[in-house]
Amino acid sequence: MTGRGITIVGLGPAGAEYLTREAWAHLKQCGEIWLRTKFHPAVAGLPEGLGVRSFDEIYDSKNDIGEVLETIVQQVMELGRREQGVTYGVPGSPFVAEETVSELMKAVEASDLPIRLIDGLSFIEPVCSALGIDLHPQMVLADALHLASLEVPSFPPTIPAIISQLESSFEASELKLTLMANYPQEHPVMLVHNAGTSDEIVEKLALYEIDQSVHLGMLSCLYLPPLRQGTSFEDFQQIIARLRRHDGCPWDREQTHLSLRPYLLEEAYEVLEALDQEDSQHLREELGDLLLQIGLHAQIATEDEDFLMSDVLKGINAKLVRRHPHVFSDIDVDSVENVLTNWEKIKADERKINGESHKGMLDGVPLSLPALSQANQIQRRAKRVGFDWHTIEPVIAKVHEELGELRDAQTNEERQSEAGDVLFAVVNLVRWLKVDPEIALRETNLRFRKRFAYIEKHALEQGKSVDQLSFEEMDQLWEAAKVAFRNEENKDAGRE
Repeated sequence: MTGRGITIVGLGPAGAEYLTREAWAHLKQCGEIWLRTKFHPAVAGLPEGLGVRSFDEIYDSKNDIGEVLETIVQQVMELGRREQGVTYGVPGSPFVAEETVSELMKAVEASDLPIRLIDGLSFIEPVCSALGIDLHPQMVLADALHLASLEVPSFPPTIPAIISQLESSFEASELKLTLMANYPQEHPVMLVHNAGTSDEIVEKLALYEIDQSVHLGMLSCLYLPPLRQGTSFEDFQQIIARLRRHDGCPWDREQTHLSLRPYLLEEAYEVLEALDQEDSQHLREELGDLLLQIGLHAQIATEDEDFLMSDVLKGINAKLVRRHPHVFSDIDVDSVENVLTNWEKIKADERKINGESHKGMLDGVPLSLPALSQANQIQRRAKRVGFDWHTIEPVIAKVHEELGELRDAQTNEERQSEAGDVLFAVVNLVRWLKVDPEIALRETNLRFRKRFAYIEKHALEQGKSVDQLSFEEMDQLWEAAKVAFRNEENKDAGRE
């Protein structure tokens, strides 16, 4: 291209010997080239007499990478409007890990400027040669700066990945923290430096060591080998789909949304039991069993063409972002109470948008919840709109009032009603003390079971069954159990 317009040239991954014949021919006659950065091995070997300019000063003058990209694009567009146009040179291939070109293409599309693309060899080919690996059948290409800005990696750990733009130990340190959300810190990885040049180096090291490399620079990237199959969400989906296939498991194939209902509830309670036991290994297993139920329901819905697992994920992701504007936008909140109040307002707005009829504050409390949890949720929601006492004294007084009414009740119907009021009032008191009543009662139940088992054990040691003990004997053993378990708990606390 000569005259007004933009020519984008890929400079290849290393020295000028990687330039294509088309690129070389254009550079010999264009007179001037503007480089995104002059820190590239090919620059030293460009044709003699070629005027070389760069945008490196923009990187030095701006802290935000978004501003850098925007400024470069604006300046290339302005240069392209000149009578002689502009040649813009970028490392590697223009369409592999080159954001300025992507943004330029959008800007050119909205203008009348002609554009010409002269492709180049990307950095991927020499990196694969240095590693001795094949991209086929699957490979992730990711940007280190983007990944370092996340809390977890944005790709499945069972797919190998090449991560580019790993220029400094600071970026490597931030990157490894993200990756270690899914990978063991000892996971073996490889750093590739200056691929395709005479200074090529391949380092084998553990993931946690990548920021300790002394070779990190503009031509460094990370190869992240995959974890074994069965460690990604996609593997899990595939297993569920395989079980439901016509030649899969007969039991799994015959399940429906309705038939799975008791298992969903059972698995949820088993997760609660693992939490009560504070057993992390048991919790890991039970969370998997609960996830299985979600996976089965999503697969059944997929087969029925109702919705996909991606729809489930899209829905909850959108809801979390929408209901947390204080995290994902510029709304400020200064307390948990304000967060909850704002949450209710957002839910009300959602119902209006969806054309749903008015719902009361308490309509969202599931009737299937255990009674204690229901009472707690009801009271917490009422508090959000101000229906609550301002101090704890009337809360305590209400418990005593309800106990008096229970004592004075004359019939079974009255006693049942008043007993419910007592429990509701106690839940309110417990809520005021910032204790979850369901958890508190579950813990008490567990303590009772342990102490009663202690009584049974000592009865057996005496050659008796527990019903052969007098109440006084059982009460003595009960007190002994309290002391024994308290001492045991104190020992555990001391170890911590």
